[in-house]
Amino acid sequence: MNKPRIMEWTQLRGLAFLAIVMQHNIAEYIYRPDIQQPDSIMLIMIYHLTRFGTPTFVFLSGVLLFYHHSHTKPDYPRFIRKRFGDIYVPFVVWTFIYWLSVRIFTPEFWLSGTPDFRSLVRELFLPQTGYHLWFVIMVFQFYILFPLFLTGAKFIQRSIGKFSRINPTQSVIVLIVTASALYTLLMKWSYYDMGGWTTALTQPWSSLLEYRSYSWIMYSFYFLLGAVCAWSVDSWRSWTTRVLPWMICMFVGMYIWLGYDVLRGSGDVVNLNISTYLKPTTFLIIMAQLFMFYGLLVLLRDKDRPFQRLLAWIGRYSFGGYLVHALVIYGIAYVTRPLQISGWHLPITLLSFVVTAALSLAISWGLSKLPGSRFTIGLYRKKRIHPGLQESAVALGKRSSPELHPSARSNRSPETS
Repeated sequence: MNKPRIMEWTQLRGLAFLAIVMQHNIAEYIYRPDIQQPDSIMLIMIYHLTRFGTPTFVFLSGVLLFYHHSHTKPDYPRFIRKRFGDIYVPFVVWTFIYWLSVRIFTPEFWLSGTPDFRSLVRELFLPQTGYHLWFVIMVFQFYILFPLFLTGAKFIQRSIGKFSRINPTQSVIVLIVTASALYTLLMKWSYYDMGGWTTALTQPWSSLLEYRSYSWIMYSFYFLLGAVCAWSVDSWRSWTTRVLPWMICMFVGMYIWLGYDVLRGSGDVVNLNISTYLKPTTFLIIMAQLFMFYGLLVLLRDKDRPFQRLLAWIGRYSFGGYLVHALVIYGIAYVTRPLQISGWHLPITLLSFVVTAALSLAISWGLSKLPGSRFTIGLYRKKRIHPGLQESAVALGKRSSPELHPSARSNRSPETS
C-alpha cells in the first residue's frame, strides 16, 4: 500500500521550480550593457525572493526518500537502477540536446568537419551549455549515498529515545540548531576561505574545491532536514506554523541585508554571485523562506483554491520543466539579444519568465504523454485501463482495503517513486 500523498510537498516543488525559472531569466537580462540602474535594482529585489529554489529541491528529495523508506531498507541495486533511469538518463539525454542545440547555430560546428565529442563528454561532468544541469549531478550523489544516510538517520532516531533529561521533540530541535550552526561554519569557509585554499593546494584537491558547488557536502543540511520533516510530518507542520511570524521577520531582515550587500559589493555591473548559495547570510534567508512557505502552505492545506491546484500541477511536471527551461530561455534570448531594450529590462524579464515557465511546463506535459517519457522527463506514461478491468480492480480494492483514501495514490514522479 502506498503512503498517503502530502500535498504541500508537491506545491512547494512547484514554487521552487518557479523560483529557479525566475532566477535564470534575471541572470539573462541583468548583465546586459544597456540596462539602467532602476531595472538593475528591481531585478536584484526580485532575485532575493527566489533564493530558496534549488535548496528546496534538495530538501524535497530528502523528504521523499526518507518518507518512502522510513520503515524499509531499499534493495540497493534495484534502487540505484530505478533512480538511474528516472534521473540520470534524462540528464544524459538533455545534456546531448543542449550540446547539440548550441552548436548547430555556430558556424564553426559545420566548418570543423568532425564534431568535438570530447566537449560532450566534458558536459557530462561539468555542464556548461546546459548550465542548470549541474544540479542533477549534485543531487544524484544523494541517491548513491542514500543507504548510508538512512543508516545514520535511523541510528540518531534510536539514540534520541535514550535521552532522559529532554523529550524527543527538544532533542530534535537541539540537533537541528547544532547542525545549522555547523553548516553555517561550512558556508563561512566556503565563501570566505576556500578560494585561498584552492591556490595553496595541489591537484586534485584544488579542483575539488573549485567545483565545490557540485558536491553533495555543500547541500547536505537541506537533505538531512528533509529526514526530520519526513519522519514527523504532523510535528513539522505544527512547528512551521508556530514559528511562521518569526520566519517572516527573519526573511524581511535578511532580504534587506542581502539587497544592500549586493548593491554595496557591485561595481558598474551587478554581481549576483555575492548572494551565492554557499554563503552564511544566503543560508539564513533560504531557511527563512523554506519555513515560511511551508508554514503558509500548511495553513492553506484544508482549502482547495485554483492557485493551490495550479501549484500541484506545476510540481508534478517540474522536473521535466526544469530540464527544458534553459533551452526556452536560449530561444527567447536569440530574439531579444540583438534588440535595444534600455529601460525595458524589468518588464521583459517578467514577460520572459511567464513565457519560459508556461512553455517549459507545456513541453514537459506533452512529453509525459509520449512513449519513453521516463527517459526524457522522469515521468511514467499513464497507461489506459480497459473499463471492465478498471471496474474489477476497484471492486477488488474495496474488498481488500476499504480504508484506503484516494489521497494515497502515488504521484509517479522520480522523487516519489
